[in-house]
Amino acid sequence: MTSLRLALVTRRFWPLVGGAEMVMANLAEELTQQGHQVQIVTAQWHPDWPKQITHRGIPVIRLPNPSVRGWGTVRYMMALGRWLRSHEQDLDAVYVSMLKHSAVVATSRFLNSNVPVVLRAEGAGETGDCAFHESANFGQRIRRSCQQADGFVAPSQQIFDEMAAAQFDRDKIRFIPNGVKVGPLKTDVQRQEARKALATANPILTLAESAPLVVFTGRLHPGKGLTKLVRAWPRVLQRFPMARLWLIGEGPQEGELSSMIGAMGLQSRILLPGAFDTVEDVLAAADAFVLPSLHEGMSIALLEAMVANLPCVVSDIPGNRILIDPEETGLIFPVDEIDRLADQLIRILENQDLSRQLGTAARKRVIEHFSLKRNAEDHVALFHSLMETKRLR
Repeated sequence: MTSLRLALVTRRFWPLVGGAEMVMANLAEELTQQGHQVQIVTAQWHPDWPKQITHRGIPVIRLPNPSVRGWGTVRYMMALGRWLRSHEQDLDAVYVSMLKHSAVVATSRFLNSNVPVVLRAEGAGETGDCAFHESANFGQRIRRSCQQADGFVAPSQQIFDEMAAAQFDRDKIRFIPNGVKVGPLKTDVQRQEARKALATANPILTLAESAPLVVFTGRLHPGKGLTKLVRAWPRVLQRFPMARLWLIGEGPQEGELSSMIGAMGLQSRILLPGAFDTVEDVLAAADAFVLPSLHEGMSIALLEAMVANLPCVVSDIPGNRILIDPEETGLIFPVDEIDRLADQLIRILENQDLSRQLGTAARKRVIEHFSLKRNAEDHVALFHSLMETKRLR
């Protein structure tokens, strides 16, 4: 296939790091490596941020986004519309993260254009885009505008079903599961080196070589079930007093979690180190990964942990069940059962044979079905198909 000129639009982007942002960053990098011309268009969340940067070799354009509630969104939408109009002749397709304000602008701007607009839905359940349309100001209007796009990407079956139930054209929805880069298998030596590197970069991350380390990576958001994880940790400590839990990320629940950890006297046992641009060293240093979410589409964080050969303990929700077969590629626990969460973490930490078995099977599943290379190729095929459809109109 010929090289494409693509704009990936995401209102949040680095250094604001979450699952949706990592999806766009990883996809942009892989598309570039496959020979396509990619630029990322995002918002300038702070006035002192430069308007243009390069991230992983990808040009990033930041558009005005004042902090004043309401006006900031309007100002960003106006700037995005102008940017798209002025670059229409330089683009073959536009790919937008989330069925929200960016999607409204792109869809309306290119409604009668030869440039296809593809919208990617994010999240499922109460935190998903379809739920946003039900609760947000002008949500129904936003949904109607989004429904006019040329194509849609649903990264999980649950998101596909929610979009279809919300009257999005089923024939336009393409199920493209998330993908992650497949790196080399880590060794025990690399685990030790990763721990040393993290401790050098940030002394609070220093821990004994023998200390069990469990990590969570993602947004610190109520939908991630992190307060349950914090409440479960003392039970893990009863069995493994040296165990440490790192909650890697940023988000609206950071203050609440910090206060909770302090009130429970767990400051040295549970750390909130902030967000990382890449979590490779964190995953290499870890002994297990935990994802206690209440809702998920298809978690990039979970995929990254699986391909890193880590045994994973996850909540029993549809988005996680797509990736985790209980007792085969990971362990699950009922969402509201804190004791069961603790028990599964203890099983992982005390049974090395089970840990290795689960990690190996998890990595194999990702390599076979959820590689970033395959994900990018599926996107390119969709873009070409929609370009051809528009050309023939």
